[in-house]
Amino acid sequence: MKVVLTEKPSVARDIARCLGVNNRRDGYLEGNGYRIVWAFGHLVELQEPDQYNRAWKRWSLESLPIIPERFALRARGDAAAQKQLQTVKSLLRSAGEIVCATDAGREGELIFRYILSWCGCEDKPFKRLWISSLTDEAIRQGFARLREGRAFEGLYRAAKCRSEADWIVGLNATRYYTLKFGQGSQLWTLGRVQTPVLALVVQRDREIADFKPKDFWELHTLYREVDFQHSGGRFEKKEEAEALRERIDGSDFRIISVKGKQEKVYPPPLYDLTDLQKDMSIRHGFTADQTLRLAQSLYEKKHITYPRTDSRYLSTDMKPQVRPLLQALQARFEPQIAALNLNQLALTGRLFNDAGVTDHHAIIPTATLPRSPLAGDEEKVYQAIAIRFIAGFYPPCLKQVTTVLGEAAEVPFKTTGTVIEAPGWQALYKDSSSQPAEQEQKILPAFEQGETGPHRPALKQGKTTPPKHYTEATLLGMMESAGKTCDDETLKEALKEKGLGTPATRAAIIEVLVKRDYIRRQKKLLLSTETGQRLIGLIADEHLKSAAMTGEWESRLKRIEQNEYDPRQFMEGIVRFTRAIVSSSRRGEAPADLGRCPLCGAPVIEGRKGYGCSDWRKGCKFVLWKEAFGAQISRRMAAELLWQGRTAEACGITIDGEHASAVLTLDPRGEIGVDAGLREPRP
Repeated sequence: MKVVLTEKPSVARDIARCLGVNNRRDGYLEGNGYRIVWAFGHLVELQEPDQYNRAWKRWSLESLPIIPERFALRARGDAAAQKQLQTVKSLLRSAGEIVCATDAGREGELIFRYILSWCGCEDKPFKRLWISSLTDEAIRQGFARLREGRAFEGLYRAAKCRSEADWIVGLNATRYYTLKFGQGSQLWTLGRVQTPVLALVVQRDREIADFKPKDFWELHTLYREVDFQHSGGRFEKKEEAEALRERIDGSDFRIISVKGKQEKVYPPPLYDLTDLQKDMSIRHGFTADQTLRLAQSLYEKKHITYPRTDSRYLSTDMKPQVRPLLQALQARFEPQIAALNLNQLALTGRLFNDAGVTDHHAIIPTATLPRSPLAGDEEKVYQAIAIRFIAGFYPPCLKQVTTVLGEAAEVPFKTTGTVIEAPGWQALYKDSSSQPAEQEQKILPAFEQGETGPHRPALKQGKTTPPKHYTEATLLGMMESAGKTCDDETLKEALKEKGLGTPATRAAIIEVLVKRDYIRRQKKLLLSTETGQRLIGLIADEHLKSAAMTGEWESRLKRIEQNEYDPRQFMEGIVRFTRAIVSSSRRGEAPADLGRCPLCGAPVIEGRKGYGCSDWRKGCKFVLWKEAFGAQISRRMAAELLWQGRTAEACGITIDGEHASAVLTLDPRGEIGVDAGLREPRP
């Protein structure tokens, strides 16, 4: 008897239909030589600390770091889930052949292997169903060419390392910072990926809060009713701009050169999950999690291919499938496909690239069209995926770009005009706000080199603007590139190897930060909360907040997947990192940021005799002296007072000649005091 394990009941039903399995049993389907049983996602997970050592149940600084010699598993979920796990265990143990049919990716592999191990079947051979869509044809083809399960050892090792690394870093960092700074009431939850993501948002919000706008001036001139701008850029001093304006005032303007060239703008690459999430955020305001759920639903309805992919290419062996797929899509997208010559499609390397396809190819529609209208939000995601696929076979947008250089009194000026000669693929996006198709063409008159004439110079004043708050789309982009801003598509692809999290996990990371009140949504913006800012300020170890380091870990996990990196070496690095977090903090290093002024919110800086507001020149009087009540206020204590309103530990003080131990406090007025309830006499 062959036992097939799926990730959820709906997939089990689809596979059963394709394999002719019709008999329903308690917790599984049976027939035609198969038993098809399902999980409910992660039915098995890593054990809790106290299951390794009872002493680890109690939170204490002395017990840190907690690192099990060997990780063990436990059943999770409610009674119904645990009953299903027992059914799975019984079937797997009696199976003549096992087929893994969980999602074809890192987490799907982990779900299966953890269940297999918990059931005591880790040494049993098994086959792997590896498909990129749930259409009946894909399922039948997948079962016709099942792959050896052990061929995916690298994928499992990477998934296991990810799971254990997150357990070690998250648990130890959370316990340490909660015990050290939580004051018995605040749980500080940290994570290997979520903390660097939070740090990105906090850093951006601080840059905006600390931004001081500056005036600038630009020199423009109007010649033949066309705006020319000074080629030298902006001026920080009005006097310099004014002097140049006076110099050219009254002189003729002369055209130095007129150069035109045709530019081709090719269709955008196909969607991977992150790009789809960014696009849906921009166009419809969907959260990353919302887009993932909608895409997953479309996948399970067989309308699109596997959504949790980081590839934007198709494999070359898919070329013969393109024409039949477009023909099938015509029933729903006839006007868009009618413009294509299906007998002469451009099947180029922009779309087909074997090196760019890892576990799964890009997200595209399948030939299984919706029989009835889709729900509104599902329809938006489906339309986006289908149109992006169709656009890939359209011709490029042709633009005529004319650059005109001129001068007045030897001061150089420049203007550029753009005319769209053939919209090409951009015709599919003329009503879309997500595509930068030129809605406003700038048509220039026929300038001739050497012509001269009068002009009207003028100064335009502006102010520098702060960086923009993160949106769901821009934060996903920064997570994808490990905090590096990049517009070049080739470099973007390279940076994906070192992103924060994976396409499958980024939405969940954002949702966790929102749920824990570290960030909040304000319409399309993602803003850090006061709680999130406090947490990042408390973390002294920059590595724990480092997007670059977390991205490097993700790169190593991908190398483990490809059997190019030793998982033991990865875990040794994680353990060393975790020990360093605890040991460096125990040495008494101060939090990374002193904190914010309680009076005006500006950053607090350290001076010779105290810690004062950085806006003292504007009149803010706040200062925290380095000695109070006879106690020396260290940098760390100052940070604790500013972030928490109290010191983490009692210190020796003297009041009216009486010596005592007490916790120091800082009230909202910026006045330091003593917590009388924690004051104890000292001999």
